[in-house]
Parts: sequence; structure tokens; C-alpha cells
Amino acid sequence: MSQRIIIDVLGWIGSVLVVAAYALNISGRLHPNSNFYLWANLIGSVCLIVNTLFHDAIPSAVVNIVWVGIAIWGMVRRGKESNAS
Repeated sequence: MSQRIIIDVLGWIGSVLVVAAYALNISGRLHPNSNFYLWANLIGSVCLIVNTLFHDAIPSAVVNIVWVGIAIWGMVRRGKESNAS
């Protein structure tokens, strides 16, 4: 399998994860502090970073780098809330 195909598959996986998490959240089926939501956004955005950098889509890569930061921030915040309980 070529490198380009692998990178494109990662991009599609990332897209599905991020959009699915968002859709499930908006529909009320998934809480934004849930493990799935946070991990889907983190993993999906990392996949999209790889894809967008490969295709020299720097603005999209930057958006996904910020999205990873938001996911990590959410995980840290949730961890602190769990430890305070």
C-alpha cells in the first residue's frame, strides 16, 4: 500500500471520528466530557494533522493542532474534577 493511500485513509478515519463525536454531542447522545468524545476528537484530529501536513494544507493542520489542545485540556480538566470528588 502506498504512503499516499495510508495518509488518505488516516484523513478519512480522522474525519469520521471528529464529525461523529460532534454529531453525537449535538444530538444529545454523547456528553462533551465523555471518554469517547474526548478521545475521538484527540485521535481524529491527530489523524487529520498527519493528512493535512502531508497535503500541505497548513491552515487545516493548525486548526487540528488547536483541536488536539482543546481535547487534552478537556481530559486534564475532567481528570482534575474526578480527583476532587
